[in-house]
Amino acid sequence: MARSALRRLMAEYKQLTLNPPEGIIAGPINEENFFEWEAMITGPEGTCFEGGVFSAKLTFPPDYPLAPPKMQFTCEMYHPNIYPDGRVCISILHAPGEDPMGYECSSERWSPVQSVEKILLSVISMLAEPNVESGANVDAAKMWREDRDQFNRIADHLVRKSLGLPDTFSKV
Repeated sequence: MARSALRRLMAEYKQLTLNPPEGIIAGPINEENFFEWEAMITGPEGTCFEGGVFSAKLTFPPDYPLAPPKMQFTCEMYHPNIYPDGRVCISILHAPGEDPMGYECSSERWSPVQSVEKILLSVISMLAEPNVESGANVDAAKMWREDRDQFNRIADHLVRKSLGLPDTFSKV
């Protein structure tokens, strides 16, 4: 099983290298282990995360692509669909099949036709348009709904931090 996962990951890495999507750089942390990847995601244009460069890690199971990878931001993030520890909560990364909670339909969840590129593009979309009804970070979801100006100030702080720029953040 791991051998076919390795072949698939090598093919996806080659595709990402030859035709990288805008705003995404991703690949194995080292070529000795194709099951641990790092990714750099540029904040989507026209959003409060615009211009930021955010680092993340993807960990692939031995039965990939039958099972989804796990994704976790390795930089500080504040977003309704990102747990405080950086883990990403998005439908495409949920195990295939029916949702035991009845919230997602099976077509929104992981399937072997998905790819690293589709995951990362979905995360960029998630940064732009969070699902605040199913928040992994309840405080961020509440702030997104009720105090967008404060949320935007926090996002600006994270963008500046991701770029190594001086911090202008204050919790006014």
